[in-house]
Amino acid sequence: MQRRTMVFTAAAALLGVGAGTASATTPPTSGAAGPTDYHWTPNPKLTGEGQTNIIVWAGYAEEAWTKPFTQMTGCAVNVKTANSSDEMVQLMQSGEYDAVSASGDATERLIAGNEVVAIDPAEFPSYARIYDDLKLKQWNSVDGKPMGIPHGRGANLLVFNTEALTSPPDSWGVMFDGGTPADGHISVYDSPIYIADAALYLMATKPELKITNPYALDQTQFDAAIALLQKQKGITTQYWSIYTDQQTALEGGSVLAGTTWQVIVNLAKADGAKIDAVKPKEGATGWSDTWMLSSKAKNPNCAKLWMDWIASPWANAQVAEYFGEAPSNQDACALTSDPNHCTTFHAAETDYWKNVWYWTTATEKCLDGRTDVTCVPYTEWVNAWTKLRA
Repeated sequence: MQRRTMVFTAAAALLGVGAGTASATTPPTSGAAGPTDYHWTPNPKLTGEGQTNIIVWAGYAEEAWTKPFTQMTGCAVNVKTANSSDEMVQLMQSGEYDAVSASGDATERLIAGNEVVAIDPAEFPSYARIYDDLKLKQWNSVDGKPMGIPHGRGANLLVFNTEALTSPPDSWGVMFDGGTPADGHISVYDSPIYIADAALYLMATKPELKITNPYALDQTQFDAAIALLQKQKGITTQYWSIYTDQQTALEGGSVLAGTTWQVIVNLAKADGAKIDAVKPKEGATGWSDTWMLSSKAKNPNCAKLWMDWIASPWANAQVAEYFGEAPSNQDACALTSDPNHCTTFHAAETDYWKNVWYWTTATEKCLDGRTDVTCVPYTEWVNAWTKLRA
């Protein structure tokens, strides 16, 4: 799928340094408030090779946190930005990179292709402080062994215009069933993975289909999801993959309801848009990203140090706030420049995430455990979405 092209909120502030007391491993950083306490000590057992080559989503390896990392470890960070999960998988297959920040629809392909290896949590002090409900999941573990360090997460929300929809909606039905003032002004995320959003709605509203996982669809279930998306097409005005496109439409009032990210809502509201957002009663899809170590890493120690650093409290707080997502390290919330950041993004609310279905690669082997049918693989999701959008 096409990766979310993300906005970097409060970039100027976050590219600066915070106040604190310097530790022995903290490089001196100039600033009126004094040196920064980075809340991290490199694992002394990992002797760096001098550099690491990493693949990232835009905004995950900015100079504000690569520079202090290099000063503390001696590991230069060579960054390759990827624009999609497919590109990340292809780049990792080249064997030229040491680590990658992958979403769930890429992690499982990397695991299946033996492109990444399991990590030893003992080598990563930051791992212990990662929220438990992000660890050892289907997309980031194998047989109880972690295949990387969770980085951050977010839910896909329902945004609505508060003037057009005076009774706040609590269901994705606004997006799929029609019959509301938002008809003809619907905004849909333009990606094959969005098929899961239709499946999630059917899971709640069409129990006879017996969908239990929106990424595990047999042919009948898949066809029902596509039919729902075809119906939705009649009330849709926008398919978006670049966040600014939806933000502009929300601010201008041409979109009255849509699937969105919290950060887009925050930006549009700051510019005066009369909108709000909710996670509907049916639940939502979402993303959870994981830092993974290449099985062909030429600089494994520097890569391991980087993975531990970016998941450490200060760095994780910086990147989560800069990117616009919930951090994975539970100590990060005390270090964000906006004291309400983790509340806004529900970082510590375990119950909030229980009905969020993180993006996952659909396979012929049904992810819901069924063995009497074959499920539709992601390649067919791509084909069906391309046909739908034609």
